Amino acid sequence: MGFLSSLLGVLGFGIGFPFGLFIGFYFFIYSESEEDVEDPMIRPLCELDTVALEELMPEIPPWVKNPDYDRVDWLNKFMSDMWPFLDKAICGIIRSTAEPIFTEYIGKFKIEAIEFKKLSLGNLPPTIHGIKVFETNERELVMEPAIRWAGNPNIIVSVSISSIQVKVQLVDLQVFAAPRITLKPLVPTIPCFANIAVSLMKKPHIDFGLKVLGGDIMSIPGLYCYVQVTRLYLWPKSLEIPVLDASTVAIKKPVGILHVKVVRATKLLKMDFLGLSDPYVKLSLSGEKLPAKKTTIKKKTLNPEWNEEFKLSVKDPQSQMLHINVFDWDKVGSHDRLGTQIFPLKLLTPNELKEVTLDLLKDTGVTDPDNKRQRGQILLQLTYAPFREDHDSFSGIMDGYAKKDSIVDRAPSNVSPTGAGLLLVTVQGAQDVEGSRHNNPYVLVIFRGEIKKSKIMKKTRNPLWNEEFQFLLEEPPLQEKIHIKVMSKRTSISFHSKESLGHVDINLADVVYNGRINQKYHLIDSKDGVIHIELRWKTI
Repeated sequence: MGFLSSLLGVLGFGIGFPFGLFIGFYFFIYSESEEDVEDPMIRPLCELDTVALEELMPEIPPWVKNPDYDRVDWLNKFMSDMWPFLDKAICGIIRSTAEPIFTEYIGKFKIEAIEFKKLSLGNLPPTIHGIKVFETNERELVMEPAIRWAGNPNIIVSVSISSIQVKVQLVDLQVFAAPRITLKPLVPTIPCFANIAVSLMKKPHIDFGLKVLGGDIMSIPGLYCYVQVTRLYLWPKSLEIPVLDASTVAIKKPVGILHVKVVRATKLLKMDFLGLSDPYVKLSLSGEKLPAKKTTIKKKTLNPEWNEEFKLSVKDPQSQMLHINVFDWDKVGSHDRLGTQIFPLKLLTPNELKEVTLDLLKDTGVTDPDNKRQRGQILLQLTYAPFREDHDSFSGIMDGYAKKDSIVDRAPSNVSPTGAGLLLVTVQGAQDVEGSRHNNPYVLVIFRGEIKKSKIMKKTRNPLWNEEFQFLLEEPPLQEKIHIKVMSKRTSISFHSKESLGHVDINLADVVYNGRINQKYHLIDSKDGVIHIELRWKTI
C-alpha cells in the first residue's frame, strides 16, 4: 500500500501541475473583457514636462532643447580620429609654454628644478554636444560650442625642493563649458582670420583631482576657490590669440585730411610752337587708388596762377607722399609732363600751415641726369588736419550681435557736431538681389550729384563687393540722405542692357551723431533683396 500511494502521488503531481498552470494561464488572459484592457498611453517628448524629460534623459544635448544649436556628429568623429595627434600637438604647446615659466621659479623658494615627468591628455577626447553660430554685421565669425570633456589625463609635474622631490599629478578632469569663440577680423589671407578671441559667457563646471604625495589635496574644503582661473576670461574679458601678423592684415582707415592749395608755378618749360604751355596740376597720395585731384587748365602761360584748394584723405602721415605732377594740355594725343615732385607728409606739423616752393624735376629718381635741367617751380600751401579721436560707436548692434535685418536707431545727442569731415561709405555685399533678365549686380553710390560705381559681379544673387567710397565735406550732412542703388548690367549687347535691382535712401544724421553705423537694409522695389552698408563720419 505504501508503494501504491507513492506512485499515485507522483502521478497526481505530474498531471495536476501542468493542468493547474493551464487553468491559471487561461484565467490570466481571459479573466478581463477586451473593453476593460486599455492601450498604453503614447505621448511625444514635446508634451512632457521638465521633470518627466529629466527623468527620461538627464543629459539632453543642447540641439534638442534649443533649435539654435546644430548637431556636429561629424566634428566629434573628426575629433575622435584626430585625438592621438591633437594630444601630442597640444601637449607640445603646453610644454613649450610652461617650461619658460618653470625656469623663472628655479632658485626661488629653494626650488631646484621643475619638470614634466608625464604629459598626456589621455585617450578620451572632448565631445561637442552642439554648436550655435551667430550672424553679425561685422567681419567676424562667432560661435558657441557646448563642450563636455570627462578626460583621463596623466600629467605629472616634479618639483625638487631642497633635494626633496615632490610629484604633483592631475587626475579625473571634468570640464563642462560653452565658450564664445570669435574669429576676427576676416581677411583675404589664409587662414582667413587674424585673431581668435575666447570668452566665457557663464562660469563653467570644472572638476579635477590634484594628488600630492599620494593624497588628493582638492578634497580640502574651500581650496577650489583659490585655483579657479576661469573668472579671468568671463565676459566681457576675453583671451586673445593672434594668428596672423597684424602688419599683414591691417586695413588702414583715413586718419586725417590734407588741405592743399595750389598757388602758382613759375618758369615752366615751353612746349607749344609759340613758346608757351597750357599747364595744369594733378595731385595724389602714395598708396591710394583714388582718382587724382586736378586743377583747371591755364592757357598759354609759363607762370600760371591757380589759387585752387583741394582735400585728400590721409591714411598714414608718417609714410605717405604727396605726388605733384604738372602737365601741358594738348587737344590731340597724350598730355606732356612738364615736371614732377614729391613731398613727405611727415614734414608737416598737424593743424599748422606750411608754405613750400618745390623745384620741378623730370623724374623723382635722384640719379637721373636730366633732373639738372631747370623745369620751373611750384608754390603750395599745405595743412594736415588729423581727425578727432574715433569713439567707434555705432547703431544697429546690441551686445555686438544682431539679426541680418535688424535696424536699431540711436537717439541723437544734444551736442550738434560741426566742422568739415570725411564720409566713408563701405558697400560690403548684398543678398537675394534678383533681376528679371540678368544678374550681374553692381552698386551706384549717389550723394550731392556725385556718382561712384562699384565693380560688376557676374552671375550671382549674393554679391560681395567690400569697396569703400569717400566724400570730403565742408560740414556735417545732418539733413541729407545718401542714395544707394543696386543695378545689373548685361555683359553682351542687348536692348535691355541695364536693370534696377532695388535701392535705399539712408539718413546721414545717425552716422554724424554716432560716428559709425553698420547695418543691413532691405532694398526698395526688391522682393527679398538686402544690402549691407557701413557708414563712418570722421571730423577734423
